[in-house]
Amino acid sequence: MGWAGSERVWKAVLQPAGPGSSAAERGRASGIPSPNPPPGRSSALIPFCVAVQRLGTFAAAAAAASRGASMSVAGLKKQFHKASQLFSEKISGAEGTKLDEDFQEMEKKIDVTSKAVAELLTKATEYLQPNPAYRAKLGMLNTVSKIRGQVKATGYPQTEGLLGDCMLRYGKELREDSTFGAALIDMGESMKQMAEVKDSLDITIKQNFIDPLQLLQEKDLKEIGHHLKKLEGRRLDYDYKRKRRGKIPDEEVKQAIEKFEESKELAERSMFHFLENDIEQVSQLLVFVEAALDYHKQSAEILEDLQSKLQNRINVASSRPKREFKPKAITRMHLEISNGQPHNGISFSPSIKSSGSSLHMDQPCCQALYDFEPENEGELGFKEGDIITLTNQIDENWYEGMLNGKSGFFPISYVEVIVALP
Repeated sequence: MGWAGSERVWKAVLQPAGPGSSAAERGRASGIPSPNPPPGRSSALIPFCVAVQRLGTFAAAAAAASRGASMSVAGLKKQFHKASQLFSEKISGAEGTKLDEDFQEMEKKIDVTSKAVAELLTKATEYLQPNPAYRAKLGMLNTVSKIRGQVKATGYPQTEGLLGDCMLRYGKELREDSTFGAALIDMGESMKQMAEVKDSLDITIKQNFIDPLQLLQEKDLKEIGHHLKKLEGRRLDYDYKRKRRGKIPDEEVKQAIEKFEESKELAERSMFHFLENDIEQVSQLLVFVEAALDYHKQSAEILEDLQSKLQNRINVASSRPKREFKPKAITRMHLEISNGQPHNGISFSPSIKSSGSSLHMDQPCCQALYDFEPENEGELGFKEGDIITLTNQIDENWYEGMLNGKSGFFPISYVEVIVALP
């Protein structure tokens, strides 16, 4: 080898691995350059350094395995043969055994399928649960529930449900004698119904699309990957021995080709059956589409019914006789003094109810507009009028704050900010 450090490379590769040592550590100890070429060296060294690193990995694995009782001398030699053949192919450009085009085509399809499944799992989850902050919170709460042995999992807060809660709250405050208040109640109830339908969609897609894809990834595709990895190892061993006929006994060469062919058949068969049965994945896509279609049909029915209710309220309100405004005279005005300080003849009483503890108004805080009862772990409960110290804004819907020494999350819509967060 022309490189001055070649002797150090082979020493680092062949020396036994000590406890806790790795190929990279042995390389550094022997002065082997990293895969990035040193300054001033040609970029042509990059393939060489990469091959050295991979060769070192092979040798390290073999040396580490040799310390176990199950690793024979023959097994150690085989690992070295694979590493040597890989080194020759990467550095010297030696030709390895090429598999047939059909095999290579199947291998490409399996590779694309593996990537597709991995990304589909991520995107399908984002489709069902688009808010990353809620996803993170939900994951945390469900993990805590599992640790505590609680069977019931916390559901994802659907946006339709959050909107429905808001409409119902203000609709009830306005009361049904207000046309707008009654309409808010109608629409709030419809939004809550749509949230329930969305929950059903989530469950169906999780059980019939996401879970089967995860099983496919963790079982079938993982098994095929194992066969392909084993095939590559046996291919390297066979090519090493094939090119050294005469120096290596014919029996070893024969065994190498038999094992190579055996691994090829296993990998080929597993890929073939997987690709031939891809109708299963099409069935899972169909379930996804049917669930989404059912969700939109039910949502359309709910919205059509709501449309009819709102139109009817408009018709009733329009046909009602108009009332005339009649101003009422002020017969008496009470002039009160609050805290002994009159203000233009009219007194003002404090509107902020004390929360039971002193509060510095120069720090971020808010006042509770309604009572809030926590439903999940980590949420902060409070009563109407309480003053809560703000510590953080989680997202557009949730604050984090402290009240009476307790910290937790609470909805932004339940409070009015007095001093905003910086």
